[in-house]
Amino acid sequence: MTQEPEAPVEVMQAVPVTSQDGGQPGSGGQETITEPAKLLRIASMVRELLEETRHASLDESGRKRLADVYERSVGELGESISEDLREELTALAPPMGEVPSESEIRIAQAQLVGWLEGLFHGIQAAMFAQQAAARAQFEELRRRGLPGGQEPQADGPARAGQYL
Repeated sequence: MTQEPEAPVEVMQAVPVTSQDGGQPGSGGQETITEPAKLLRIASMVRELLEETRHASLDESGRKRLADVYERSVGELGESISEDLREELTALAPPMGEVPSESEIRIAQAQLVGWLEGLFHGIQAAMFAQQAAARAQFEELRRRGLPGGQEPQADGPARAGQYL
């Protein structure tokens, strides 16, 4: 009996989105995304499906197929986000019936696209806040590193550091 080689495990850093307690480090209520590339691919697909369903009339088999794709998309999204985001997604995207109507499909897809766009805006806001905090921390370190709180002179020769 031969063993099949294991698929390589893709390790990605979790992307913090927001936290329920104001973003205090180590507070435990952190909403994260473990697979951002997967999230973006699914979001693009759902957005495109929504656009396509706006322009076409769907028969019963088409509606069944879209409902299946929707259910799989929600399931896949749930695997790449933290538990608190998964609960929010489940509350906003409940399972569809066996053969949903066109309007049910369109509403569910629009709701999912809206939630994903809100998630992306949350990611952007968190990244902006992290950059601003890092910039402020850098500026503080820079101020403390100069003797006597003096600003560096742009037109003069470069000054040696404190320890030289």
